[in-house]
Amino acid sequence: MNGYAKVIAELDAEWRGAFERAPRHTFLPDTLWIPDDGEPSGYRRVERSREPDVWWDAANADDSVVTQLDDGASGGPGVPTSSGSMPSLVATMLRELAVEDGHTVLDVGTGTGWTSALLAARLGGEQVTTIEIDPVVAAGAARRLEAARLDPRRAVGDGLGGWRPGAPYDRIHSTAAVRTVPKAWIEQTAPGGVVVTPWGTPYANAGLLRLVAEGAGRDAHGRFVENAAFMWMRAQRPHGVTAPGSGRAKAGASPMDPDLAEENVHAAFAIGLRVPGVRPAHRWDRADPGGTYRIELSDGDGSWASARYRRWEAGDAVTQVGPRRLWGEICEAREWWVEQGRPELTRFGLTVQPDGRQCVWLDGPEHVVGDVTG
Repeated sequence: MNGYAKVIAELDAEWRGAFERAPRHTFLPDTLWIPDDGEPSGYRRVERSREPDVWWDAANADDSVVTQLDDGASGGPGVPTSSGSMPSLVATMLRELAVEDGHTVLDVGTGTGWTSALLAARLGGEQVTTIEIDPVVAAGAARRLEAARLDPRRAVGDGLGGWRPGAPYDRIHSTAAVRTVPKAWIEQTAPGGVVVTPWGTPYANAGLLRLVAEGAGRDAHGRFVENAAFMWMRAQRPHGVTAPGSGRAKAGASPMDPDLAEENVHAAFAIGLRVPGVRPAHRWDRADPGGTYRIELSDGDGSWASARYRRWEAGDAVTQVGPRRLWGEICEAREWWVEQGRPELTRFGLTVQPDGRQCVWLDGPEHVVGDVTG
């Protein structure tokens, strides 16, 4: 039994029927991108007509599969920008969405068309609206949806603004990660409705958020219910890790083993909440990876830091430039996480206020961790 079949076997009857009627492979394009460390981009192009076995193995696996690099541009660095989502995670998201017969759903990020097909198979196409920012991706999804005789309402546009013509929705479901929940999503959700979206910080793209909208003029509250990493909404992609600025560099030893900065997803998630705007990257010299492997950090606003993994106690292990001492902030954030009892990400939640302000809290809204409005 392949990975996809195992996922179906564990579904309840209503969703099992939808997954059987709209199998993921039906919505995957003939060209996929498979991870390959031997390629400069880290991905190898696989054509269904030339390598059918490889294509089918990817299509039937319980894993995400990349369907576009670099927003479709040729000659780019090889950054995944569209994919077919992991079946078990899609099942989790749909379970958290908790749709009922008669519900209307806005599906943000059509992508391959698969999740909108599942929703249409479960609720009926007239109950589902799906929106995609990339017109080429949207056109491919439309062809596959029509071939499958599943017909959700379709729109091309930036899903961060929702889709007002179909509002209000009982449920809003996003297949792309956000750093700030769009105010439009809350405004376009019916009172008592649910928003399910991947959510993250520049430091850790890690949480699956389930929000309940209480209606106009009231806060929306929700918890992070699962570890989930999705591609970013285009307008909310974090900045890259830039080179150090022109300020005076300060060198020193690290107060902690740099491995602890990304010890596990829960530590990284908590650290990301405490170090706003900070993006990590890893660098090494291929000729001497053990001696030069390091984590670099940038806030995109002139502050930069680097910490070496080996010999991190030495006086030259850490370099920091700019108004913020980013490595110091990372170490303090991890210490805070330890002091709180090393909470898992599911102990955190988020509140969206009517004016769009947003804060993350630990265990309850009264224990605010930080403002993440952006």
